[in-house]
Amino acid sequence: MRFTQRLSANYYAAVHRDIRARMAETGVDVLLLDANDDVIYTTGFSHYTTERPVVFALTQTDAFLLVPELERHHAEEQHTAAELVVYFEFPGRVRPFTVLGRALGDIKGVVAHSPGISLVRVPQIQAAFPNATVEASAIVAQMRLVKRPDELVLQREAARISDSMVGAGVALIAEALRSGGTMPSEIEIESHIIRHALDTMYREHDEVMLVQGIAGGLVYSGVRSAFPHGMPSDHRPQRGESMILSLGCRVGGRAAESERTFILGEPSKEQEKYYTVAQEAQAIGTAGLTPGARCSAADDAALAFIRDAGMSRFCLHRVGHGMGVMFHEPPWVEGGDDTVLVPGMVCSSEPALYVPGLGGFRLADTVLVTPEGPESLTKFTRKVDEIVIA
Repeated sequence: MRFTQRLSANYYAAVHRDIRARMAETGVDVLLLDANDDVIYTTGFSHYTTERPVVFALTQTDAFLLVPELERHHAEEQHTAAELVVYFEFPGRVRPFTVLGRALGDIKGVVAHSPGISLVRVPQIQAAFPNATVEASAIVAQMRLVKRPDELVLQREAARISDSMVGAGVALIAEALRSGGTMPSEIEIESHIIRHALDTMYREHDEVMLVQGIAGGLVYSGVRSAFPHGMPSDHRPQRGESMILSLGCRVGGRAAESERTFILGEPSKEQEKYYTVAQEAQAIGTAGLTPGARCSAADDAALAFIRDAGMSRFCLHRVGHGMGVMFHEPPWVEGGDDTVLVPGMVCSSEPALYVPGLGGFRLADTVLVTPEGPESLTKFTRKVDEIVIA
């Protein structure tokens, strides 16, 4: 049976119902959301963000999606869970928010927008709703912290494909080592992995949701891997180097990532030492993602282990971040975020070590918080003797 990426109309009806309940509780009459991820979450409509506003508008009785004319057919094709309100162009002789204001009518209550909206759009909203009070609301941001069962089905599949992306990269490198031919460059490895992910989706899935960043990641090796988020280059990995495959995808607009460090050839004592500490720190970070614990506590425990190992100078970032519609979203698994973890949250666990002149040592998993504790949705091997590509 083929996997379906598209969420049902009943799913979006439930999302709208729950938003409306929170709007009523907080005295919001109209909620406006213009972020790409919020639009996907509330309507299932995916688009490439440009200067042209795409805005979801919800009242207690209606759901509208403001789109430019050039997006109309995309929204209709995707069976968007809202009635379309169309403007011709941006900036437009008639401004986009004015078109939306006419569709909604004279609002005299509270028109709320997401806290992350561009400041330049706030006066446009005020002009479109002159008799309303305009303010920020984090209703949807709070809802998105806990994933619904239908979303978790998508994230589990994204995690499975993310693991297979790592496997595809390893297989390509291993074959080059076995054949004795020219090693593929980091860019070539990344391209191969992206093709693998897309081929998997189109071969096995129906209604593939095309989103920005549908599949990809970072491939970086050797001394360059000692710098986090190194972009793929034309470097060809060599025997004796460590190599990071930091990969992920979005299935139905829901994200997961899988990341592993590999050694090309037998690891040196130094490589094995740093990898072992990074692996244990990651296990500690994952173990901290339990219901009732704070995000800050998981970060503190993993980074304390690195510090106690005398390697704090090689630790350059937090344990992790939330994942859902976006690869990076709240909550933040970091010392400054005291969010209490609850079942249904999905976070990454990825503390790492970056050793100048040697390389980076980093593992990342997509972890679901469950009543029984953390469940890693990504499962690619991680033992020292299993990450050697020889």
